[in-house]
Amino acid sequence: MSAIQSQSRADEAQLIKRVCEGEREVFYELVRPYERMVYATASSIVKNPADAEEVAQEAVLKAFSKLSSFRGESKFSTWLVQITYNEAKMKLRKAHANLYESIDDSQQTENGEFWPKDYADWRPIPSELLEENEIRQAVQDAISSLSANYREVLILRDVQRLSIKETTTILGISEGSVKTRLHRARLLLRDSLAPGIDGCWIKGQPYRKVRPW
Repeated sequence: MSAIQSQSRADEAQLIKRVCEGEREVFYELVRPYERMVYATASSIVKNPADAEEVAQEAVLKAFSKLSSFRGESKFSTWLVQITYNEAKMKLRKAHANLYESIDDSQQTENGEFWPKDYADWRPIPSELLEENEIRQAVQDAISSLSANYREVLILRDVQRLSIKETTTILGISEGSVKTRLHRARLLLRDSLAPGIDGCWIKGQPYRKVRPW
């Protein structure tokens, strides 16, 4: 652990101590750096902006109410994301919401109308490619098309940059499973994006096939 990381952990520990001693207003200062991370975690599971916001709010409230139980065995951010993950999973179970597993699926009403798919407003992934709106949307859609097992690992590792150990803690799976799922998720994402990256999402150019496959 670097000196900066050690200082950050120490600062967080002090903030946690102050909140537990009654300075409730300090809690926002503690949580603020992780707001996007919490939202992105919720979004990766519920895949609906309104539901993601609700999950994020519930997770933060639960973190506040359970803060005295935080023992510092993991980073505060890991603990917070784990709460968010559990809250999102609970929401899915309660709502029986498995309606967004594929971007190709649409929901038809009794009147024959189709409900459009809702995609969460993913925060920008730090990559030069994602500076272009069309490419960013394509990546968002491709991530949303992944099954939950692959999508969750990809978001935690490649978007939020959590370590393998932190990911195993949050998802409750082995390191081997994290590595396997991440590898598979990257392959699926590559296959989903490859034709578009070759041509149709290049700025100022119409679609053209570049690769021979």
